[in-house]
Amino acid sequence: MVKKIKLRTVFIGGCIILFFALLIGRVFYLQVIDNDFWREKALTYWSRQQPLPANRGTIMDRDGDVLSMDAPAYTVVVNPKVIQTNGLEDKVVSGLHEILGKDEGELRELVRAQDDKGEYLINREVRNEGLKIDQDTKLEVEAFSESLKQELRDEGKTPDSGIGFINEKKRFYPKGSLAAHVLGYIDREGKAVGGVESYYNELLQGKDGFAAYKSDKKGIKLPSEDDLYQPAINGKNLVLTIDDTIQYYIEDAMREAYEQYKPQSITVIAANPNTMEILGMANLPTFDPNTYWDVPNVGNFFNHAVGSVYEPGSTFKIVTLASAVQEKLFNPNAYYESGSIKAGGRTHYDIRRHWGTISYLEGVKRSSNVAFVKLGYEMLGAERLTNYIREFGFTEKSGIDLPAESLGIIHMNNDSDISTLTYGYAVSVTPIQQIAAISAVANGGKLLKPYMVKEIQDPNTGETQKIEPEVIREIITPETARETGTYLEQVVADQVNGSGRLAYIDGYRVAGKTGTAIKSTGGYRDRTKQVSSFVGYAPVDDPKIAVIVIIDEPKEEVGGGAAAAPVFQKIVSQTLSYWGIPKSQQDTDNSKGNAPKAKDAAAEVRMTSPDLSGMRISEVKDKLLQDGFAFEVLGSGNTVKGQYPAPGAVMTSGQRVYVLTEDDHAMTIPNLHGESLRDAMEVLTLMKVRVIVQGEGYVTKQVESSENGQRTVTLTLRTAEEMLTGATDSEEEEPEAPDEEAESDGSAETDSADAEGQG
Repeated sequence: MVKKIKLRTVFIGGCIILFFALLIGRVFYLQVIDNDFWREKALTYWSRQQPLPANRGTIMDRDGDVLSMDAPAYTVVVNPKVIQTNGLEDKVVSGLHEILGKDEGELRELVRAQDDKGEYLINREVRNEGLKIDQDTKLEVEAFSESLKQELRDEGKTPDSGIGFINEKKRFYPKGSLAAHVLGYIDREGKAVGGVESYYNELLQGKDGFAAYKSDKKGIKLPSEDDLYQPAINGKNLVLTIDDTIQYYIEDAMREAYEQYKPQSITVIAANPNTMEILGMANLPTFDPNTYWDVPNVGNFFNHAVGSVYEPGSTFKIVTLASAVQEKLFNPNAYYESGSIKAGGRTHYDIRRHWGTISYLEGVKRSSNVAFVKLGYEMLGAERLTNYIREFGFTEKSGIDLPAESLGIIHMNNDSDISTLTYGYAVSVTPIQQIAAISAVANGGKLLKPYMVKEIQDPNTGETQKIEPEVIREIITPETARETGTYLEQVVADQVNGSGRLAYIDGYRVAGKTGTAIKSTGGYRDRTKQVSSFVGYAPVDDPKIAVIVIIDEPKEEVGGGAAAAPVFQKIVSQTLSYWGIPKSQQDTDNSKGNAPKAKDAAAEVRMTSPDLSGMRISEVKDKLLQDGFAFEVLGSGNTVKGQYPAPGAVMTSGQRVYVLTEDDHAMTIPNLHGESLRDAMEVLTLMKVRVIVQGEGYVTKQVESSENGQRTVTLTLRTAEEMLTGATDSEEEEPEAPDEEAESDGSAETDSADAEGQG
């Protein structure tokens, strides 16, 4: 018996020892041998990582006005469990439908959402209508939610409406649809679509950071030396080349033409021809990047300025003309027989066939196809002509920093193609290629790369990268460019024969060229489908702006001179006035093709200075832009403290409105170049600045100084005659030609696709 007890004791003891041996072995294995695995396993429960999102870079116009920025946004969420518990389904569905516009059926599915076990879910996002809503809409939803809570309080229930918000950020475009095709947009998923938002996405988006730390089971941070912190790298800010005021002028002028002609589209590009900075770019139809999902037609998003190709028609004649001038083949006073010509195996016709024998200068002004066939096909020849076409950049992309740029098509396979190339057929080009080509004539012969971004600012380091103009190559000499410009000026200045006469701007020398290309349908030219255009620059003697206007398929047959030239005229005249460019009135006789006489001052349209007293600056800018006033805001205040001219004063053409926003006499003195002495004195007197005057006429120079705290400005003035010294037409008078009917917008019978309509 005792022996059995001893055996049992030994057995039990052995089992216990074995158990502890196994337990100790297991612990040893876990803590020593398999330590790394279980340590990592534990860290997953202790570790927390908090994302630190980067701010997307801001996009501004050239003067610092914000065009695109990050703004607070809110996503609406519903709690089906709470909503069903409190019996709020019908009220929540009805209320959110009214505020957000979301379909009631879809809302009902959201507030009834259940998991696999049949239990109501806790949070569901109201997409897409409730995704990233703005502050005003959030306040409406909050007010509705609060009304439901009050009802629950009155019933003695827990005041929970089941409606909440997630705080987020969204892309906000303060100017609405202004420059939409330049900017592009950020979609609801955060993806950059189109424009500089897409092209510069890598720079704009930055890099998100994070904070990693240890916590207890309740999520409370524990002190640890292993904490990691990676700060977010915010996206870089972009300063564009565009000016939002000029952009406004462009879009305003386009809307008028769009309403009148109801075309498929209108495209306008404005550039500084000396640098190829794009000052403005727009298309109609357009869209609002804040509400891009409401656009009825996906075609509204397309940027025709860089992505569409057109047969340019007569605007392409600028290339032929400049090439002939460069090769010293163009004699403005030589004569030829207009009407028709056989070349390249076909017959080419003028839009009018009864001009008879006319000079080549008149042929340029009237946009004679025959003149350009003779210049390009007969005189230049195929090899030289096609070489200049390449030099002007029509066989390569411009390289502009915008996505989806297309490449034009040049047909140079046979003599028929070459002969029609001379006046803009057998060739398809993009608007951006054309504005670069006309700018080469304006700037003295250099083909420049167009660009949209002027500066790249790094908010993380404070560094700024300035983008400089890039010369691709020199095409023609400065002398050739100037001479070509004087001929193109006659297209506008000659108010009898000039096809571009509606682009004339009183007081400024304008150069340009009309174009009206007839589209093909089934291999035949369809005169009901045409592209009307105008391209030009001003002032001729010191070019500041080049503009191209393209109207695609206006609903009525109207040439570029009648439809597109007035759009150019409005944009450029407003811009030159906005910049304060002095007028260069010339008293010459336009009956023989020279610049028109200056209009009688009594015939000028008089404007009355508006009353801006007490208005906010944002309101002032909108009002003055809408009413067509050039203006300058002085100071950094938010409301108007004073103005010149005084309210109700009669203003002369081109006169500016100066708006004072501070009482502080240390406001920056504006650039008064081109102002009359009276206007300059009035502005400086308002600012309590002492003035010293040298000369008479208009301000050409100003020098600031200070003595004993008193600011002084010395103004140097010159008369209009002195300012115009040497600024005369280089054209000799055109010999009198037969007195023929001036060209109109109508079209004569044509025998082929080559008869080009024009305005």
